[in-house]
Amino acid sequence: MSSEDDRWTDEEAGPVSRPYMVTAGRTRPRGTYHFDLVDIVVRSIEGADPASFDPERRRILDLCSIPISVAEVAAIIGLPLGVVRVLLDDLRYENLIEVMTTAPRGVVTDQGLLRKVLEGLQAL
Repeated sequence: MSSEDDRWTDEEAGPVSRPYMVTAGRTRPRGTYHFDLVDIVVRSIEGADPASFDPERRRILDLCSIPISVAEVAAIIGLPLGVVRVLLDDLRYENLIEVMTTAPRGVVTDQGLLRKVLEGLQAL
């Protein structure tokens, strides 16, 4: 082992490996639900006592005591969005949070609305 290898310690690697450790190595949510940035999450009345959870999940539950967007959760706790989506999916799976979508998912078929948007953009 070289002297450069000796300088690499767990303390220095913490920020690099932390997101991977927070999700137990998972990079995708276990469910099929996809959290959009504008989805609103709020803590559910049901579920287990959060005292047994790791700090990140407890922090998310604290933030979700009032309705908050997925983007805000990620920004406040300072973790990458992919990690936050995995954690939120875990909490949703355990019935600790509820998700309120802000807009219906699917294709926009209102041609009149699309025409108005196009006209507005062309007016710029």
